[in-house]
Amino acid sequence: QVQLVESGGGLVQPGGSLTLSCVGSGFTFSNYDMTWYRQAPGKERELVALISPGDSIKYGDSMKGRFTISRDNAKNTVYLQMNSLKPEDTAVYYCNARMFAFRLYELWGQGTQVTVSS
Repeated sequence: QVQLVESGGGLVQPGGSLTLSCVGSGFTFSNYDMTWYRQAPGKERELVALISPGDSIKYGDSMKGRFTISRDNAKNTVYLQMNSLKPEDTAVYYCNARMFAFRLYELWGQGTQVTVSS
């Protein structure tokens, strides 16, 4: 079955940390750009972090220095380590896999809720 499954979300206090995981199955994970997006209520979806098959990395501006994306192709997993969390980081976090080879191949996970609150 071709799918992405996120985990690791939850409730955390401001200043705390969480690590999200996204496991892919049914496709050649190592060939895909893996991206974390997030969407807060009433706001547009925004890019959190991207990691390419060659480990090139891009972060959204508000995440730089606080979030770290990594991937383990042997485990078909991409991680998002989030530190110094703020209430404005509260959102549903989605995992995305994307590859272009003559056409676009794209998968989305179901999302995992992250709530930063005291």
